[in-house]
Amino acid sequence: MREVPDYWRIADDVIADVRSKKLKPGDKLPSIAEMRESYGVSHGTVQMAYARLEALRVIRRHQGKGVFVNDPKLWMREP
Repeated sequence: MREVPDYWRIADDVIADVRSKKLKPGDKLPSIAEMRESYGVSHGTVQMAYARLEALRVIRRHQGKGVFVNDPKLWMREP
């Protein structure tokens, strides 16, 4: 079994938290600094996780306000 990259694991954790209702649409995600701290990864790794989530439309960024969970109805369907 291949090891999953950290950024993929972080993105999967966020998706799982939304599916389990731990995170709800409109909830603000932790800052990149907070995510770095809790996962023990680099700034770039968290950026890549957020970029992946944004591409899947799981999150949306608001300049100066933060990163927020999108309604799952708006998500891109997984391939």
